[in-house]
Amino acid sequence: MKNVLLLGAGLVTKPLVDYLLNKPEIELTIATRTVSKAEALVNGHLHGKAIQLNVDDDKNLAKLVADADVAISLLPYTYHVKVANYCLEGKTNLITTSYVSPQMKELNDAAEAKGLLFLNEIGLDPGIDHMSAMKIIDSVKRRGGKITSFESICGGLPAPEANDNPYGYKFSWSPRGVVMAGRNNAQYLKDGKVIQIDSKDLFNHHWYKEVDSLGKLEVYPNRNSLIYKDLYHLDDAKTIFRGTFRNVGWSETLSAISKMGYLDDTERPELKDKSFAQVTANLVNHGSDENVRENTAKYLNIDSNSEILDRLEWLGLFSDQKPNTKDYNYLDILATRMLEKMPYKKNERDMIILQHQFEAEYPNGTTEEITSLLIDFGIPGGDSSMARTVSLPAAIATHLVLQNKIGLKGVKIPVYPEIYLPVLDELKHLGIQMKDTVKVKEPVIN
Repeated sequence: MKNVLLLGAGLVTKPLVDYLLNKPEIELTIATRTVSKAEALVNGHLHGKAIQLNVDDDKNLAKLVADADVAISLLPYTYHVKVANYCLEGKTNLITTSYVSPQMKELNDAAEAKGLLFLNEIGLDPGIDHMSAMKIIDSVKRRGGKITSFESICGGLPAPEANDNPYGYKFSWSPRGVVMAGRNNAQYLKDGKVIQIDSKDLFNHHWYKEVDSLGKLEVYPNRNSLIYKDLYHLDDAKTIFRGTFRNVGWSETLSAISKMGYLDDTERPELKDKSFAQVTANLVNHGSDENVRENTAKYLNIDSNSEILDRLEWLGLFSDQKPNTKDYNYLDILATRMLEKMPYKKNERDMIILQHQFEAEYPNGTTEEITSLLIDFGIPGGDSSMARTVSLPAAIATHLVLQNKIGLKGVKIPVYPEIYLPVLDELKHLGIQMKDTVKVKEPVIN
C-alpha cells in the first residue's frame, strides 16, 4: 500500500479525497485541526483515516509526513515551506495547489538531491491554466510557429441561474483570500509596453469581454503577468496578460471598498462591539454613524444614489448590526460579512470560467487566433466546480507520483508534458475539458 497524507480539510478537499480513496492501493490519512471535518470526508472508508492535528505541533507533523509517500498540503500557503522542510527530513514527496514562494524555490536543490518532487501550482489557477496553456504553446512550437500574444483569464462565479445578488458573486472558497487578492499590485505586457498597476488602482483598471453564451463579464489584471514570459517560454510575445473574470459591477464596488480602507487587516481592538455603521463611519472620517450613507458618498466623491452605495447598503455596511467576527480588523469584518450575505444555497451551482486566447505566427505567413475555453458547473447537491477544478488536478498528480509516472525532481510547477498530458487526459475523463477553436488566416499570395 502507498501512504498519502492530506493536510487540511477545507471547502475544496472532498473531490480529492473521493478520487484517492477510489484507488485500492492508497491509504489516505487526513490530518486537520477540526477532526470532525476529516471524519466526514473519510465517511468510514476502509482505507481512510481522520486524525486531529494542530499544524504547530511539530513533533506529530514531522512523524505524519515521514510516514507518508506523498504529503498534500491544502493548508494556508504560509505553512507550505514548513511542511516542505519536514518532507525533506522524511524523504516524502509534496503536492500543493498554491503559488511557489521564494522560500519554496530555495528548497529546489535539496529536493533534487534527495530525489523528491515538490509539485506546486497543481490546482485550477494556478494549475489547469498552466497545463492547458502549455499544451497549446508547445503544439504551436512543434509546428514551427511562435506565440505573439497570450491572454489568460479565469474566474469562479455563480451559475447564471444562481446569480441573484448585487455583487454577482458567491463564495465557494476562502472569503478572506478573495478579499485579500484585492490588495495585489499587477503588471502585464500590452503591445510590447509594460503596464504597471498599484494595488490601490487595481479595480479601477478593468474592462469588459463577451464570453461565449455568458454575455458581458468584467476583466481585471491578476498579479504579475510578466513572469509568464519565462515560465511559458513566450520569447516572441508582445502581449502577455493574466486576468480575473467577475460579473459587471464588482470592480467599481471593490474599488470603493478599497478606497474606504476595508482591505486593511491591521488589528484594531477598538472596533469590538461597534456596529457596521460605526465601523464605516470610522473609515470615512466621520465620527457619527448618522447619515453614514451620505457621508460615505462624500468620502468617495460619488452620487448618494449610486449603485455602489446600494451594494454597500445591501451588504449591511451602513446598518446598526454588529459584525459576527473574532478578528477585529477591517478586512476580516468585511470578509465575514460577505460570506454571511453571499453563500451558495443548497443545490445551487457555481461556475468556473477559464479562457486562453493566443495569436500565433508561422514561417509561411499563416496566422492563427486560438481560443481555449473551459466553462464548468458545480453538481447540484454535490461537489462545487471550484472544489473539483482545484483539487482533482492535485489528486491526479498524487496518483501519478505514486505510480512513478513523473520522473521530475525538485520544486516544479506543471508546465512539463510528462505532467500536463496525463493530468489533462484524466481530467477529460472526469468531465473537465478545455474546448479549442482556431481561426486561420492564410498569407496573401500576389
